[in-house]
Amino acid sequence: MNRNDDVIVIFSTAPPAESANLARMLIERQLVACVNVIPVRSFYRWKAEFCDDEEHLLIMKTVREKTEDVVAAIKAQHPYEIPEIIALPVIAGYLPYLEWVHQETST
Repeated sequence: MNRNDDVIVIFSTAPPAESANLARMLIERQLVACVNVIPVRSFYRWKAEFCDDEEHLLIMKTVREKTEDVVAAIKAQHPYEIPEIIALPVIAGYLPYLEWVHQETST
């Protein structure tokens, strides 16, 4: 079985005060194997106004079958009206790491 086929990376941004709580919740529920949190500065338009915000980018690794559960969990706890949640497939990777993602997300 090719473990590349079903590993997913999900990106989301959150206020710095919320990112650790989101990461911990997702890991404790075994919805994701790992969350990297990176400080970013985001520029965007929201409700016809230009925004310039300090945020955290969450980079989460999980398996395809957990994607909908991850999205639902983020939406339920996220403070934004419309949070950024983008899921991308992993097309290649180090097999032992991909196996670890499977191990950490199996319930």
